Order: sequence, then C-alpha cells, then structure tokens
Amino acid sequence: MQEEKDKKPQETEEKEIDLLELATKLWDSRKKLIIWSICGAVIGLIIAFSIPKEYSTTVKLAPEANDTKTGGSLGALASMAGLSAGSASGADAFYPQLYPDVVSSVPFITGLFDVEVSTKEGGKKITVREYMEEDIRRPWWSAIMGAPGMIIGALKNSDDEDTGHKLNTFQLTPTESRLVEALNRRIAASVDQKTSVVSIDVQMQDPLVSAILADTVVSRLQAFITDYRTNKARKDLEYAETLNEEAQQEYYKAQQRYADYLDRNQGIVMYSAQITRDRLENEATLAFNLYNQTAQQVQKAKAKVQETTPVYAIVTPATVPVKASSPKKMMILVGFTFLAFVACAAWILFGQPLLAERKKISKKEKENSVKE
Repeated sequence: MQEEKDKKPQETEEKEIDLLELATKLWDSRKKLIIWSICGAVIGLIIAFSIPKEYSTTVKLAPEANDTKTGGSLGALASMAGLSAGSASGADAFYPQLYPDVVSSVPFITGLFDVEVSTKEGGKKITVREYMEEDIRRPWWSAIMGAPGMIIGALKNSDDEDTGHKLNTFQLTPTESRLVEALNRRIAASVDQKTSVVSIDVQMQDPLVSAILADTVVSRLQAFITDYRTNKARKDLEYAETLNEEAQQEYYKAQQRYADYLDRNQGIVMYSAQITRDRLENEATLAFNLYNQTAQQVQKAKAKVQETTPVYAIVTPATVPVKASSPKKMMILVGFTFLAFVACAAWILFGQPLLAERKKISKKEKENSVKE
C-alpha cells in the first residue's frame, strides 16, 4: 500500500514534467508557430474574400388556427337571413408541418422559374431562372474543381436538349433538375412546433432579389393553401350557381307562358280556361320557389367559401437586407489561423520526433548493412 502511495506522486511529477517539456518545445519553436499561424490567416483571408456575399431574407407568418366549426359571425349573419351555415365535414388534413414539403416540391419550385425579379446591382429585370444561370457568382476553386463535370454536362445538354423544350414537371431535363436543387438550397421553410409559426428563408447574392423572391414564395404558399382549403367550397358554389341559373330560366319560361295565356284569354269564363290558368299559375309559383331556394343555396355557398378561406398574419414581412449573412469572414480567419497553429504544434510535438526516430533507425540499418 505504501509503495502504491509513493508511485502516485511520482506519476504526477512525470506528467507535469512531460507537460513542461511539451510547453518548452512549443516555446522554442514559437517562430515557426507564428509563421504557420500567419500563413493560415493569409489563406483564411483569401478564402473569405473569394466567397461571394450572400444576403438572407426571412419572412414569418402565423397561419389561422384550424377550427372544425365554421360558424362565427358569418354563420350568425346567415341565420339572421334565414339560412343555415352548417358545420365543417371534418378537420383540415393540411397542417403547417407540411408547408416545408410544399415549398421544396418540384411543381412549386419550377413555378418560380418565370418570376420576374429586379437586381440591386445594375437595376435590371430578369427571371429567376436567368438570374440563377447568369448572375450567380461562385468561388474560383469551384470553377476549377467543376470544370470536367461542366464540360461533360455541356456535351450532354447539346445532344439531349433542344431549344424548343417546354417545362415538364413530370420529366425534368438535367439542367432543370440542377436548377431545382440549387433553388432548394437557397429557399428553406421551417415550422415552429410550439407556435406553428412558419418561417420562409431565402438566400441570394443580390439583396433585392432575395427580398422579392421571399415575398413571392410567401404569396405563392398562401395561394396554394387557400386553393386547397377552399376547393370543395368553390366547387359547391359553382354547382349551386349552375342550378340557380337553370331554375331562373325555368321560372322565366313558366312566367312567360302564364302571361301569354292571360293575354290570349281575357274575359273568358269557361271552367277549362280557369283550370288551365290555375295550372300555369301554379307552375310559375313552383318555378319561383325553386329559383328562390337555389338563390339561397348560392348565398350559403358564398358564405362557406369565405369562411373556409384561411387568414395569415405576417409576423415578419420581407425587407431588403442591408448586411450580408455570409460569408463570416472573421470566423473563417480565426478558424484557419487556429487550424494552422494546431497543425504546426502537432508537427513539432509528434511529427518531428517520429521523423527523427525513423531517420535514426534507417541510419542504423544502413550502418549494419555496411558492416555485414
């Protein structure tokens, strides 16, 4: 037991000595550490200034809370007019958690190709597709690394694609597929699970393009959700309006037949004439009642469309960003400086001793071979 207690202080002393030796080695090679750190900082600056600036625009919107009951003020107005607003047939199947899938879908992204945007630099008006293909700048090393792929892709496109090609979301061309992937990397949607607030983030190299596209994405998303939620109600409204028009025509015809009969048979007191007159009058009354009922159904369907139309509160509207969101030049500079310092320290502490040992071993082997 006593021996173990004596060993523990010796081990701690050896560890302290080792740490002091490592620190001494680093201090003795401080010039090399400074040179490597400066080289890392220079490389970091070159990379930081080679990456094009990116501007990010974030829009936050709060969708209307989904309620299975579609009553409310419109229902009260309908009941005052003698109509029944009814209730929803079921809960909404399209939740905010699915909005990111809608934004990243191929039909939604391809629908943005022809959106016209204005650039802050130069003030030119171009489509999103033209901007992505012509105005997006890339670092110099991406051009070098992607040169073989660009050459192969250009050869394939010249053979496979023609100038009269029309966009087909079911079968995209390689160029269109790459454009969809590029836009998906720059357009992101997320949902807060607690508050259901939807965030739309658009990142572009031009601040004005970023703001315009973010506002367009939000409006397109609202239109898509509104179209989905009101689809059934709008179809019911179209059907009710068709029935109302048919009932109106039948009522006008019955009314005209009744009026024509009265004009032709004035002063006639025969029972057969009175029976015919009563029959035509009853037909006109029935036609009017049917027309009146269909007109009420039209008003009810219009109220239902309005009730099912969702309302979105824009929490954070789209604004043109002033400062670039990336690249983080200071972080890149610090990161490369730190990596260069760590690499130099690892070389001094571990690389040089290993290399020296290998040189000694190889020297001994040569000496032994010469003696033999």
